Amino acid sequence: MAITVNRKTIHFYPNPKRVISQFYMPVKEDRAQTIVNKILQLSEEEVSRILNQILSNFSKRHRNISKIFENSFNSLKEILANINNNKKQLSLKKKLLIGSYFTTEFSIESTAFFNPSIVEAPDQSNLEEGQKRIIVSFRATGEKHISSIVFRQGIIDKDNSLIFQPEGRLVDVPKTIKRYVYKKKIFLKKLAEMHIHKDVINIVMDKLGETFIYGELKQSIEETRKQVKVTPSKTKVIEALMWVARSHYEIKFSLDTAISERVIFPVSYTEVNGIEDARFVKFTDDNGKVIYYATYTAYDGFTILPKLMKTTDFYHFKVMPIHGAYAQNKGMSLFPRKIEGKYAMISRSDGINNFIMFSDDINIWEKAKKIQEPLQSWELIKIGNSGSPLETEKGWILITHGVGPMRSYNLGAVLLDKIDPTKVIGRLKEPLLIPNEEEREGYVPNVVYSCGSIIHNNELIIAYGMSDYASGFAGIPLDELFEKLSDH
Repeated sequence: MAITVNRKTIHFYPNPKRVISQFYMPVKEDRAQTIVNKILQLSEEEVSRILNQILSNFSKRHRNISKIFENSFNSLKEILANINNNKKQLSLKKKLLIGSYFTTEFSIESTAFFNPSIVEAPDQSNLEEGQKRIIVSFRATGEKHISSIVFRQGIIDKDNSLIFQPEGRLVDVPKTIKRYVYKKKIFLKKLAEMHIHKDVINIVMDKLGETFIYGELKQSIEETRKQVKVTPSKTKVIEALMWVARSHYEIKFSLDTAISERVIFPVSYTEVNGIEDARFVKFTDDNGKVIYYATYTAYDGFTILPKLMKTTDFYHFKVMPIHGAYAQNKGMSLFPRKIEGKYAMISRSDGINNFIMFSDDINIWEKAKKIQEPLQSWELIKIGNSGSPLETEKGWILITHGVGPMRSYNLGAVLLDKIDPTKVIGRLKEPLLIPNEEEREGYVPNVVYSCGSIIHNNELIIAYGMSDYASGFAGIPLDELFEKLSDH
């Protein structure tokens, strides 16, 4: 007898109305100078008239649109320096008007809204008995299939129905804070993992101390360029150095934003083509401190880089790469606590099988043990995790995904030993969730995929993406799931 699957009635679909602003360079530099010159020739009266129309048209779509235009203007320093005008003599309105021509909107959710993860929210106050406040993250995809992370907040009630807050009217990007102290030893190790060994690395790194900051690395690179002949191969190595350095950053959102208004858009060059499939987990340290971690895949159009994000309040996020010989490929998920004093992570370092890794350092993963390989017909191509393991009295429930015929993605489940999670003590023979007729149509057909689940009121609630287009939720009775897991 099949396990009961209670599909929730709530769904999330792409919404083209959700937009952010971006700096925009529409033309080559010489043409940009021409545009700026023509604006400079306008009278203050004409500037006021045009700017007022623009502000009227866009002020309701963005928080502080005038500040956005000012930031775009300030991004034109090099172009403005080549124009025979003193930037300080320009009126504020003229600066804002120039900035508006170099600003564009990006619809972050216009293409897809999928692959969610779900966690218990930090704030559990003012709830009725049997309720739990949750935060759901989604992979939102817009133009050119560029992905970002967005959030929604809701409540699971005593009957396990989902009630979400209405989404905020405006969308806000954070202020980027590029502050990070690099350890030379770890930095060199990451370069070695990427098989970057050119002698120019030593020239650059020898100028730095055992720890350094981004600006010091940049200065060392500039000095090296003057010191040695920079060949095309050395140029690629230097670019790789900066690529790794830029993958560390911090971001902070304004305190007056609702969580549905916050979007984590690609910041570093390592993720310029997308932030993919974040798996959030509420992690409780041995001292009782709670930190929310998310593993995700950064994509620059050519290379993927596994990365780790952490926050305690969903306002301030720190982002860093994950290092180590087995910190490769997509789809890592962190256990919600340490196992015998070590961090534990599910991975798929070979792209086919599920592994478990242990480490003393959450950023460095050097050892892995295979715990699961494809067995059933619906998962023969490859398997992977679908979010962090969930702790129960009977063991760790790990939701998996399997790829089978016609490149169809289905969800499964395994049960790992609570004390020694390298041991698989239960495994479903049949899929737990397969795409129905509504769910199989989308950007990538025949796919259900999850980045995280939660247990509430004796029910496993899976947040899942539908064919890389939309998102839904399904409830699975825990008793039925355990019964099936114990059979196999």
